[in-house]
Amino acid sequence: MKNYYKKRYCISEQGAKNLTKATWFCFLTYLINLAPMFILIALFNQLVLGNVSSVWQYVSMAVLTLVFMYVLLSKEYTSLFNATYKESADLRKDIAENLANLPIAYFSKHDLSDLSQTIMSDVQEIEHAISHSIPKVVGMWLFFPLMGLAMLIGNWKLGLAAIIPTLLSFLILPLAKKKEVASYSKYFDVLRDNSAAFQETIELQQEISSFNQSAKVKDSLYKKMEESEKIHFKVEFGSMSVMGLSTLFSYISVAVVIMIGMSLFLHGEITMLYLVAYIIGAIKVKELFDISKEGTMEMFYIEPAVRRIKEMRSTALQEGIDTDILSYDVKFRNVSFAYDDDTKVLKNISFIAKQGEVTALAGISGCGKTTILRLISRLYDYDEGKILVGGKDIKGISTDSLFKVVSIVFQDVTLFNTSILENIRLGKETATDEEVKRAAKLANCIDFIEKLPDGFDTKIGENGAELSGGERQRLSIARAFLKDAPILILDEISASLDVDNEKKIQESLNKLIKDKTVIIISHRLKSIENVDKIIVIDDGLVEDSGTHKELINSSKTYANLINKTKLAEEFSY
Repeated sequence: MKNYYKKRYCISEQGAKNLTKATWFCFLTYLINLAPMFILIALFNQLVLGNVSSVWQYVSMAVLTLVFMYVLLSKEYTSLFNATYKESADLRKDIAENLANLPIAYFSKHDLSDLSQTIMSDVQEIEHAISHSIPKVVGMWLFFPLMGLAMLIGNWKLGLAAIIPTLLSFLILPLAKKKEVASYSKYFDVLRDNSAAFQETIELQQEISSFNQSAKVKDSLYKKMEESEKIHFKVEFGSMSVMGLSTLFSYISVAVVIMIGMSLFLHGEITMLYLVAYIIGAIKVKELFDISKEGTMEMFYIEPAVRRIKEMRSTALQEGIDTDILSYDVKFRNVSFAYDDDTKVLKNISFIAKQGEVTALAGISGCGKTTILRLISRLYDYDEGKILVGGKDIKGISTDSLFKVVSIVFQDVTLFNTSILENIRLGKETATDEEVKRAAKLANCIDFIEKLPDGFDTKIGENGAELSGGERQRLSIARAFLKDAPILILDEISASLDVDNEKKIQESLNKLIKDKTVIIISHRLKSIENVDKIIVIDDGLVEDSGTHKELINSSKTYANLINKTKLAEEFSY
């Protein structure tokens, strides 16, 4: 049972153990709940049939029943709720840790609002099912065979009269399962789409307002909500129909027991006590099955959420062992890569970026330059060939080991809603305040930091909303200064800087890149004219490589880029 729970609902070993314990307590609770039924039968036997017994017999039975019920219900409550809520917290942590280990490629193919819904909403639904439904349903299936066997032994005709309609009422649910799960999945997807649409609207509010699209977006969101409500109504109506039909069979079971019981009583086959006992037993079984049906429907409802968590957990992680990297040449050997199955972005790429040199990648937008940087830093894993760092294939190196020797500054900067000091410290968690401030100075951040209300302690808003694009970029560069890794990757770092700041950054970089492997992309070709080597990329291929002077004569792509750069510089409005 424990292994079934663990695999079926994506819960931890301890969570599955607690859920198994809760199931057995539910089973025992069902058993003790039969005690009041026996007390009622005994009272009927005395008050109606006149078979007098000692009053202390009923008192002792009632007291014992209450004591046992109190103990079992307390244990059941603890195992169902306290342990369940702890498991839900552990499950969220586990999903978050799993997300942290997934390759970046996973996030490029999945909506972020969908992932956040998985962590919050899906886990909440699973939590509710674990605490309210799953143990009760499974406990019922453990209890019912015993109850059914006891009823058959007492009188097989009345036993069958109670069992068959009850089973038919429950079997309707599995028969409708496929349709119900499909409906829940459709509604699940619609809710995800709505969540993504609302998140997109919030994030793009500035663009929506500036292009006067507010009314159109509002109408679109309202339409989505109306469609989702229609689907919700269909889902609920379907569930209501299934439950209604099932409940009808439940009532039939009681009626059938009464009819057959009366016939048997009139023919002298059973006593009045037997008749009353089986009627009460049929009612009790009906009540327990009605509760179990609701739990079963909830188990169907959470299947899309469980499926999403399983999919996330089944995604292959980036493997590798912890490795000491002692030299820092970066070699590409016949590397090919595609973001999807249709189009290759890189085709049989080969080159070397040597330690102590600056290697620049040049080419038109979309040729594959940024993809090369992503592969070096193992944000994505290449499909064919090899990428070697210090002579070791990076696919065999753990991402922790690789990230220790790589600093990355991408064009798109991500900052956190905390202080400037802590945003820079992300580059090196153990850095002192003085080391952070020194990195900020090297990255030319001091001038704008000193103008902020609280200086380095100023909180900068979500993703640095309180800063300009150039200021955000310089904070990102300060992280790289602070980390001081031997391999430095720079992707369009000057894109958001003015000419004066770009010059200051380049002066600082000259200090940073000493003895490092530096790989850089810049559309300002003037800034890479003096690098040690330029790799020219054209349509995912290495067209040529060499110095600026060599490539002007040997590479048509590079010469074309230089000419277009000159035309852009000479353009006037």
